[in-house]
Amino acid sequence: MIAAARRWSRQVDRVGNRGLERAHPPLLLAWHRGSKEARRGAAWLWPRVRPLLAFFFHAIALGERWVRQACALLVRAATAASERITPGRAAAAVIVVAGGCLVASQFIDYRAVEIGQPGYADLPDVAQVPTTAERTAGAAHAYLLVPVGILAMALGLLGLRREARRLGLLVAGLGLVSLAVILLIDLPAGLDEGTQTSRFAGASAVLEDGFYAELAAAGGMVLAGLLYYARPCRIRISLSGRAARARRRRPRRQASSRAKVARSA
Repeated sequence: MIAAARRWSRQVDRVGNRGLERAHPPLLLAWHRGSKEARRGAAWLWPRVRPLLAFFFHAIALGERWVRQACALLVRAATAASERITPGRAAAAVIVVAGGCLVASQFIDYRAVEIGQPGYADLPDVAQVPTTAERTAGAAHAYLLVPVGILAMALGLLGLRREARRLGLLVAGLGLVSLAVILLIDLPAGLDEGTQTSRFAGASAVLEDGFYAELAAAGGMVLAGLLYYARPCRIRISLSGRAARARRRRPRRQASSRAKVARSA
């Protein structure tokens, strides 16, 4: 981004210089061919316009100095952050967030039964379909995913302090277990109307935000665990490759005699 801004500023500078170079000869010719009244007007106007132009260019120089200082500060901040926020720590932070979202989603309604939904199809969005039999996500499986989410958060915090790739596999396994519980228990139970069909006409079960929240949190745990396990590692460079590059960069010595020149040729 900084390099693109530099290239753009250089292009603008070049265009401005070319424009000034092309405009200078016609202005100079018009000055010599102009009448005395025009010269007097220009002589009267120039001392008044010159301070404004000087202030304008000083403001541009000051702005450029501020931009350079800000860019240097951002570079130092990014360098310091790159030393602290490694790929492993970033994945561990995502694990902590995903585990917390999984715990929070267990206390949100994940299903409900809408009553008379076909009758509200042609009505504006202001009229909401009445619902009943709301249930939280944790009630469908006895809040089994609450300790799973807490365990994932603990593993994520441990991964922030100490890098251990096996923690990623454990978190990914917990995420797969959560997905299995959500898809095998919560999904069928959430789409089951139960006894509401006999009590109300046009009753239909729908999935609420809690279901999608716990599904996204479990998927995030799986993805973050795999990223923590397969995070980028340092690439080792062989000594032979370094020596070959050093030989290519080393300048050749000039031959000191005609015989050496012939031999080198």
